[in-house]
Amino acid sequence: MLKQRILTALVLLPIALGGFFLLEGGWFALFIGAVVSLGGWEWARMGGLQAQWQRVAYGLFVALVLFVFYLSPGVAPWVLGLSVIWWALATFLVLTYPRSAAHWDNVASKLVIGLLILLPAWQGLVLLKQWALGNWLIVMVMVLVWAADIGAYFSGRAFGKRKLAPQVSPGKSWEGAYGGLALSLLITLGVSFYRHLGALEVVLALLGAALVVFISVVGDLTESMFKRRAGIKDSSQLLPGHGGVMDRIDSLTAAVPLFAVLLRAAGWGAM
Repeated sequence: MLKQRILTALVLLPIALGGFFLLEGGWFALFIGAVVSLGGWEWARMGGLQAQWQRVAYGLFVALVLFVFYLSPGVAPWVLGLSVIWWALATFLVLTYPRSAAHWDNVASKLVIGLLILLPAWQGLVLLKQWALGNWLIVMVMVLVWAADIGAYFSGRAFGKRKLAPQVSPGKSWEGAYGGLALSLLITLGVSFYRHLGALEVVLALLGAALVVFISVVGDLTESMFKRRAGIKDSSQLLPGHGGVMDRIDSLTAAVPLFAVLLRAAGWGAM
């Protein structure tokens, strides 16, 4: 399994880096759109669509909506604003699971939720790419999420005792979450000093990073909740040794839109 994971990572890493750093404009939007549409194909399974043609149709529908968004850049604030509302609601759904399932455990609701998860992630990345230091903004949000994952893994293994969300993901602990948050904030502090930010800006950067890390955990738990309800371990076997696309981007689907909204509120870019 480890060898398979490494081989898959070695293939995917240059593709991902090339897509993020070398592609611009429509090509970048198309690259991210392809990834998100594959996530839509996987989500259809979690949403309860049994036939393969139905899952493909849902993935194509996601791609079509993304194309409409690309032609209508004015929808970006609405898409990201709706995303913030959704992830606030998702936090409640995760915290109250399995009771919350009564409100969304039907095919129509789950397919709509899939759109609320996937579409803003694409919109957020496309928007970040257009802003000053766009490539590095994308790297920063990814580093925040990855640091939270890495910190949570090691901290959880060393100190984990209290379950974070036992009904959703029994392997996660509060101690792991604290460790992941600490590592992400440490990186944010380092970047803040490197960029010579003022005291107030450092405080705001740390608060923003904490929010992004928190919502990334909610994104991870949300996918786990839907997979648990569907009775599946991985979103697909598309990435040998890694599961599916959604298993790799679940945290980012939540973190990226909020990251973009917070930067816009700080005056970084315009929508």
